[in-house]
Amino acid sequence: MGWLYLGAAIILELTGTMTMKYSEGFSRLLPSILMFVLYGCSFTFLSFAVKTLELSMAYAIWSGLGTVLITTAGVILYGERINLLKIICVALIILGVAGLRLTSISGKPG
Repeated sequence: MGWLYLGAAIILELTGTMTMKYSEGFSRLLPSILMFVLYGCSFTFLSFAVKTLELSMAYAIWSGLGTVLITTAGVILYGERINLLKIICVALIILGVAGLRLTSISGKPG
């Protein structure tokens, strides 16, 4: 169940971050309110997830995958530039999250 909560937290965080763009620096009321609601829901689901998942791993996946997804959304939806350095940095984030997950699996007591 923790993984489902974590997935929901990631989707809500991604949506909240995208809504931030539409709030135009809090000058638009509905996107501004929606952003806070989505982030609040994201943190709520993240707190549910860490009841059964390791905190360090869950947070790394939440923030790392959120960063990778929002970077991808920025390129696809908002026409942000992509270059080799950005690709390498995103790959390093993915490797870091995967590494934490692997250490979490192998580090569990017998």
